Amino acid sequence: MFSTSTRTYQVVTYGCQMNVHDSERISGVLEEAGFVRAPDDAQADVVVFNTCAVRENADNRLYGNLGHLAPVKASRPGMQIAVGGCMAQKDRDTVVQKAPWVDVVFGTHNLGSLPVLLERARVQDAAQVEILETLERFPSTLPTRRESAYSGWVSISVGCNNTCTFCIVPALRGRENDRRPGDILAEIEALVADGVEEVTLLGQNVNAYGSEFGDRQAFSKLLRACGEIQGLRRVRFTSPHPKDFTADVIAAMAETPNVMPSLHMPLQSGSDRVLRAMRRSYRSARFLGILDAVRERLPEAAITTDVIVGFPGETEEDFQDTLRIVERARFSGAFTFQYSIRPGTPAATMPDQVPKELVQDRYDRLVDLVQETSWQENRALIGHEVEVMFAAGEGRKDDRTHRVTGRARDNRLVHVAVPDGTAQPRPGDVGRTVVTAAAPHHLIADAGVTALERTRGGDAWERWTAPAQPAVVALGMPLAPSVS
Repeated sequence: MFSTSTRTYQVVTYGCQMNVHDSERISGVLEEAGFVRAPDDAQADVVVFNTCAVRENADNRLYGNLGHLAPVKASRPGMQIAVGGCMAQKDRDTVVQKAPWVDVVFGTHNLGSLPVLLERARVQDAAQVEILETLERFPSTLPTRRESAYSGWVSISVGCNNTCTFCIVPALRGRENDRRPGDILAEIEALVADGVEEVTLLGQNVNAYGSEFGDRQAFSKLLRACGEIQGLRRVRFTSPHPKDFTADVIAAMAETPNVMPSLHMPLQSGSDRVLRAMRRSYRSARFLGILDAVRERLPEAAITTDVIVGFPGETEEDFQDTLRIVERARFSGAFTFQYSIRPGTPAATMPDQVPKELVQDRYDRLVDLVQETSWQENRALIGHEVEVMFAAGEGRKDDRTHRVTGRARDNRLVHVAVPDGTAQPRPGDVGRTVVTAAAPHHLIADAGVTALERTRGGDAWERWTAPAQPAVVALGMPLAPSVS
């Protein structure tokens, strides 16, 4: 299609799972246009940054990386740099003003345009900025360069109809756009036929799925339909919104064996006053009621959350309310954030912005509580048997412990001892093991693996050639869920 002369590319990703999945699409359209993925130890001819606008430090990291690449680009004739994603959608011409050596700026709605824009920038020797206001093509219609042989992301919707005062995502991703169930299930079936055994359903507000075509139970029906797909071992989803989390979804989770007992439920604040200011349409009692209902049907469920500290006007009493709810909720983990002003959001202009040093103090106290609670929850699993799907990219923890890493059904990270001379699990294989120790963020299983199953996912991983290294590079903290 284009005269690329087998030029190489690299995609660098900031942000949530939705961005990681978008980066797989970006890689797919580049490879369809004739580009090839750059080896890890080589400088790519085209570097694409897929950006996040939710967190302030994502901006800083982007411009820092662009600054580092400026002299590299100057010394490599023909090298190109592209910036896409949420921050590109938000900042538009600002990116080129701050980093005039950038060749292409593209938004969240036109991922498929990147090869054309790169070629146009090359021919015209001028930066190309193309930001569409509405979705050009649903991302799942684009080619994909998957980063896992045995696990896949599946978008069921894009955009969000909520109006949270701290969040700029609806302005950047647009209003909710739902895929039809048949299209989603067809994609999942195709992934399973290719060896995938685990899928994660993605949406900015995943359990509002169906609002566009008027079916309030569409999400629970979709979960149950996933249970009918032969060969699909594990189904996860992220991120739901408490206001849309209904009893039919809980029932579907409990009654569909391949829907995993894990749930990411964003709290954001435990103060009803702050939730009101955030324009979150639930209160702390409603939130705790959801957790109780989930645990009644799924007592083994691991529940994680998001919490924002230092929202404008937050008092010490509000913060204490958050600590009380976090302690009561018994989360197995939490993504904790310090509020930062995001231009374009209502919260950015609210009075009583909390001083940075006070936000830091509250953040530190929250992290201490979350770590202690998650550690207690993990220690309660010592002596219990868990099923682990082994993960690619982790490998041996070290030569001394001989531990390899995987995920339990409830999505907890498990480091499992696999001594030399015993059957070695491949990424995608599944085994059972007994938890022998725990830390705040992972479990340890030094009892070894019992009943190791060599799976289709492991077979698929083995078919992938050894030189194929991930083109999608996730930076910073562990991936946060899609915002909701």
